[in-house]
Amino acid sequence: MSTQTEGFIGWLVGGMIRRSTRSRLRNLYWSSPQEPLTAPVIFYCNHHGWLDGYILFHVVERLKLKALDWIEEFDAFPLFARVGGMRYAAGDTTGRATTIRKTIRLMNSEKFSLMLFAEGVLHRPPTIWPLGKALQLVAEKVKGVTLVPTAIYYEHSIHERPEAWVSLGTSHAFSSIDDCQSRLESELVKLRERVGNNEEFPILARGTGDVNERMSMKRFAKK
Repeated sequence: MSTQTEGFIGWLVGGMIRRSTRSRLRNLYWSSPQEPLTAPVIFYCNHHGWLDGYILFHVVERLKLKALDWIEEFDAFPLFARVGGMRYAAGDTTGRATTIRKTIRLMNSEKFSLMLFAEGVLHRPPTIWPLGKALQLVAEKVKGVTLVPTAIYYEHSIHERPEAWVSLGTSHAFSSIDDCQSRLESELVKLRERVGNNEEFPILARGTGDVNERMSMKRFAKK
């Protein structure tokens, strides 16, 4: 049973996320936490790819955590509420404040975690834009919260479909936004280097192989 999906509708939305990930990527790889994580946790991430939210869905499912996710385009698909999505519409200052207050309450009272794309907007790589103040606000208001710098990296080169990697860095207590910025930037640099060095990563979610892998005739060749 998934900790991230709510009811039958949540099960359907979760299935859509898994199918979408499987069809769009060759594989999703991960570097798991160095130590067990206990809720509440803030996974603060860079935001360089359309699939970022789906990737974090797979992360929290694997870790058996229930997590919230602030979604700017929530109104386009409100059923994301059944998998932790919360409305965070651009330009709606009052609505965003309401979402932040509800997030803090749920993290304190029900031990929800939070996947937070703290740059605030989806943008092209490679840089990480300044992290927003909402990260500090939640971190300071949630008792016993653990922060995890979470780097996401995509590469489309030697395979038919892109590959994606997600790396969970060393967990820590909040000290400052600048500290979080430095930790996240460092985690992304290390992840890129590990991928560039052809390091092997465990598969978090299987995708779709290349056409030559899916339709290879080699299995019919005489031995």
